[in-house]
Amino acid sequence: MFVVIFGRMSCPFCVRAKQLAEHLEKVGKIEGYRYVDMPTEGVTKEDIAKTAGKPIHTVPQVFVDQAHVGGFTEFDQLVRDQQLLAV
Repeated sequence: MFVVIFGRMSCPFCVRAKQLAEHLEKVGKIEGYRYVDMPTEGVTKEDIAKTAGKPIHTVPQVFVDQAHVGGFTEFDQLVRDQQLLAV
């Protein structure tokens, strides 16, 4: 499983999503992740909307194996549903 997170470093939920992905990679639950800092890389919400196939209003936006998951809450729920974190 490979995770791509689109966000801004000034956004606390973006930072949390990145930290969760870092942890999952560290414990071997995902193959890796890429954090795309939108302002630095010139990516807009409209760019992400084209890939996601629907309007994007908030960040972060998370993709797992190129499938759009949603924001931090949806990513966190996916991790919990798949029991990727040790309890």
